[in-house]
Amino acid sequence: METNPAVIGIHETPATETQSHQALVVLAAALALGALGDGMLRATPWGVNLVFCAAALARHFGPERVRVRTEIFAPAVLLAAGCAWRDSAVLKGLDFMGMLVALALAAWHSEGGHLIMASVSGCVRAVWNTAIRTLFGAPGLVCSDVAWTRLPGRVWQQDARGVIGGLIALPLLLVFGALFASADAMFERLILSVFDIDFTSVISHVFLTALLASLVGGYLRGLLLRQCPDAPPRIAESGIRLGNIEAGVALGCLNGLFLTFIIVQFRYFFGGTEQVHVVPGLTYATYARQGFFELVAVAALVLPVLLAVDWLTRNEARKKALRLLSGALVVMLLVIMASAFQRMLIYQHEYGLTELRFYTTAFMGWLAVVCVWFGVTVLRGRRERFVCGALVAGLVAVFALHVINPDALIVRVNAARLSTGRIFDTSYATSLSADATPALLEVLPKLAWLERTRAETVLRRRWLDKVGDWRNWNWACAAARRQINEYVAAVAAHDRKVSGESR
Repeated sequence: METNPAVIGIHETPATETQSHQALVVLAAALALGALGDGMLRATPWGVNLVFCAAALARHFGPERVRVRTEIFAPAVLLAAGCAWRDSAVLKGLDFMGMLVALALAAWHSEGGHLIMASVSGCVRAVWNTAIRTLFGAPGLVCSDVAWTRLPGRVWQQDARGVIGGLIALPLLLVFGALFASADAMFERLILSVFDIDFTSVISHVFLTALLASLVGGYLRGLLLRQCPDAPPRIAESGIRLGNIEAGVALGCLNGLFLTFIIVQFRYFFGGTEQVHVVPGLTYATYARQGFFELVAVAALVLPVLLAVDWLTRNEARKKALRLLSGALVVMLLVIMASAFQRMLIYQHEYGLTELRFYTTAFMGWLAVVCVWFGVTVLRGRRERFVCGALVAGLVAVFALHVINPDALIVRVNAARLSTGRIFDTSYATSLSADATPALLEVLPKLAWLERTRAETVLRRRWLDKVGDWRNWNWACAAARRQINEYVAAVAAHDRKVSGESR
């Protein structure tokens, strides 16, 4: 993908005095945010520290960017808050990726792009350009945006002379200080006591601060210093054209393949457990696990194909047949996704629920919503509204996952299988995040004594012996520590009561 040289800050026109002042403000903000990030983000896993950094970044939107802050940056701050709410690594990963997308869309919006009318190519281009500016924009900010020679001459000269004098004095101080330290032991002890510095730590802090300042400076430069055009960017059209006949043949073949698969597998779609027992050699692992993930892959590939076909065919007057074929393919895809969901229910009934199984099912649910939205927008000639709805559906899905609390749900679903005589995997349950702790404490009394003792030992060692840091404070972790303490106190009180009665 080609990138305009102006994007990365080279071959730009000299900055005016006003632009230079704005660039200097952005540079100072980048240095301050870099230092803040170095102090806050070192504590991992990220929690409330990410919220502080996101809120600090929001403060550097000018008054003219209020719409950006309210429409786009607010979801970014909410996603950062999700890291301080849930402890699941998967949810935190979704929150962080959502933040990056929101920041990229904020930069695109500042250039005149309209999210409600966004195109797929426009969003991809926005993410790409924002990434390039963030990575390589800092040199342009320092070298071309700030007119250093136009700064007040006397102040600039005095500061420059002071810096030059310090640089000249530094090697002299090192040489003569080393000689004096070698000549006198007391002086050597004094120097070592005064300059007892961990240079490795200093270099680490300087590097991280510079790295974060560079990224923030590049991002803010592209967001705040670029001129907003009078008209929104024109949606790019593909230079490649696909004829309606070629597209129709391709979609017709896909429809035939999907229909054949549904006909052949129809009895399995609704056969469930009975068909697994009837067909020789067909196991639950083959029927449910392998079939589920393959069908999810099919669902994930179909939409990009349909979007590409719609983008490459430009003859709107003759698209009716193509949209009918695309609609038929979407309907059959929903039938196949329903089959995949049924397979997962069977597999979950036999082998329990895991993070991979849950999140893959959740992803398929989001795909189903996007498929319906595809039919409402693209297949009705309103392609420009598709991306915004898909992004909103993704944001709602991430928020719903935080409310559902997947780790706790996994423990409860697997614990419910105890009533049917199946095994509860204690080691897997205790390996989940702090989000699972409340549900796990409810299950412990139902377990055998040995399994319960092992789980209690793991929970105590993992959460009570762990020293926390206020920077990565997390609500789920704090709640887990409190509930485990209450559980330990209740168990101790029960043991004392039993011991007293036995006497």
